[in-house]
Parts: sequence; structure tokens; C-alpha cells
Amino acid sequence: MVCLPLRAEGSLSTPVAMDVDAKPHLRSFRYSLNFPSKGQCIIINNKNFDRGTVSKEDHSSSASFVCVLLSHGDEGMIFGTDGSIQLHDLTSLFRGDRCKSLAGKPKLFFIQACRGTELDPGIEEDSGNDGTTKIPVEADFLYAYSTAPGYYSWRNTMTGSWFIQSVCDMINAYGKELELQHILVRVNHKVAAEFESISNSPGFHAKKQIPCIVSMLRKEMYFFP
Repeated sequence: MVCLPLRAEGSLSTPVAMDVDAKPHLRSFRYSLNFPSKGQCIIINNKNFDRGTVSKEDHSSSASFVCVLLSHGDEGMIFGTDGSIQLHDLTSLFRGDRCKSLAGKPKLFFIQACRGTELDPGIEEDSGNDGTTKIPVEADFLYAYSTAPGYYSWRNTMTGSWFIQSVCDMINAYGKELELQHILVRVNHKVAAEFESISNSPGFHAKKQIPCIVSMLRKEMYFFP
């Protein structure tokens, strides 16, 4: 693998890219899960958060990396017990040039947190190749946010997060037959169609929510290939 440094040219920058092995195979448009472990989950304790060790862990035996964050937050950041951290500072540790054993593998982040203070009132609708290939270091990431940029993220005091509950329901229902992004479209539909806030607080009643999926995946992701 080759890591190229960032080069500044005037006001433009040349992005960093990574070389990864690319062996031709019949299912070239799917991520391979032919590893001893289908994935690796990490629990983040930001009170003892050490940037030097996380990216150096060996993920060679894992087919993917999945991180689920449930906390309070704001646009671009998530709150911990001792302060806030920029989401980019956290997720960038797993880039291809910083965590080479995850290069070319799917890195999925499910983020249940507010991204601002706006409230969504909803609206009625009318029902009528060979050798090596070079990939960007930011490739193979997917960010599944519980809400759109700038908006409040809702949860039920009894059943929990609208978003996380919907993710679990849709993976249980469709995980063996549908590709991940198709599942997440169903998550979007479920959250948008089946949930609405009930509150006695002024301005917080009858509000809606729509998740936001940002994908840099290069292939299809099936949990049960």
C-alpha cells in the first residue's frame, strides 16, 4: 500500500489516495465477507479516548467495521460525558491511510444524535480489474444519521430512538435479502411514515423526522451474502 501526502497548490489541494489489491472476481460489485469475522464493533469512551491506539488496531481478520453512536449532539459533533468531539475527528481515524487494515472494507457509522434545534412540522402530501487499483482514502464509508442536518432527533421514553429501533426492525425483516442501502431507504420510510412526536411542551407536538444517509461505498453491502 502507498500513502501519498497532501499537496497544496494555490487554493486547491491534491487529495490523498491509497493503493489496494484488486483481484477480479464474479461478485466484484459486492463487498467480500469472506473473513474470519464479518465485522468489528467498537465502544468509544471519550473520557479515555486515545487517538494513537484506535487507528493502529489490526482489523485484518474483519470484513467490515460498524460503529453505533447514541448520544446528544449538534451539527457535526457528538457529546460525551466530559465534552464534545467533532464527528469528523472521530471517523477520520478509520480512513484508508490511517487504518490500513480497513482499506477497501466497508466502514459503517450509525449516529443517533441531534444535528441542531430545528423541528420538522411535516406537511400533507397529495396521495393521488487486474493488479492493483487506487482508491480514495475516504472511500468505503457510510454515515447513517438519525436526522437531517440542523434538525432535532427524537426518541420515545419507552421504546427508545425512532431511528435505531427502525434500523433494527428493517435489518431483522430484510437483512437476508436486501442490500444495505435498500434497507436504509426502508428505514427512512418507516421513520417518516410511522412516527410523530407527542408532547405537552409548546412547539414540540406533532413533529416529524427523516434520517439522512451519506454514502461513499463503492460496492453493495449484504450482511448475509
